[in-house]
Amino acid sequence: MDLEKLQKNLTKNGFSYREFSSAAEAMDYLDKAIDGTDVGIGGSVTIRDMGLYDRLVTHNKVYWHWKQPNFAVPPEAQVSEVFLTSANAIAETGEIVNIDGAGNRIASMLYGHKRIFFIVGMNKITPDYDSAVWRAKNVAAPLNARRLNTGTPCTVKADKCYDCQSSGRICNGMSVLWKRMSKTQLMEVVLIRENLGF
Repeated sequence: MDLEKLQKNLTKNGFSYREFSSAAEAMDYLDKAIDGTDVGIGGSVTIRDMGLYDRLVTHNKVYWHWKQPNFAVPPEAQVSEVFLTSANAIAETGEIVNIDGAGNRIASMLYGHKRIFFIVGMNKITPDYDSAVWRAKNVAAPLNARRLNTGTPCTVKADKCYDCQSSGRICNGMSVLWKRMSKTQLMEVVLIRENLGF
C-alpha cells in the first residue's frame, strides 16, 4: 500500500487529505472541524462503530436515518452544510468508488453540501481504479447485503457479487469521483490507519 501515492493523487484531483493513526484521533479532529452546523450522515458502519454521531450531536444538528427511524432519509440530511460518509473503495490512483441501493448516499456525495468528509479505514484502499470497483462490488456490497439481511445470493457466502435480479438487491447504482465536484468547497478524505467498516 502506497499512502504517499494515494495522497499525491487525491490532492491532484482536488480532494483534501488527512491521515490519523486511530479512529479516536480522527474523531477528535472531526469533532473540532465540525461545530455549530447542520450535519447529514450517509449509511456507514465506519461512522457507527467510531461513535462519531454521539460526539457531533452535542454541538451540531445531526441528521442520520440510522438514528431517526421515522425517516427513510431525513430531508435535512440531503441539504445539510456538512455531509459525512465513508467509501466502498479508494484507489491509490485517486478515485473514490461507492455503490448504493436507494441512491441517497451517492447523491449526497455529488451535490448539495459545502463540505463532505469521507472517513475510511485502511481496508478500503486499493491499488487502482479497477481494483476499487472490484472491491466495491465483491467485498463491500456482499457484506452490507448480509448486514441488511437482503436475501440476495451474495449473502450466502458474502464472497462476491452475483449480479442478481433480486428485489433485495443493493447494487443499483455506482458513483465514481474522479475529481472534487466543482460546487463543493471541500471534499476531504480522512484516512484512519485501522481496518474499519466494509
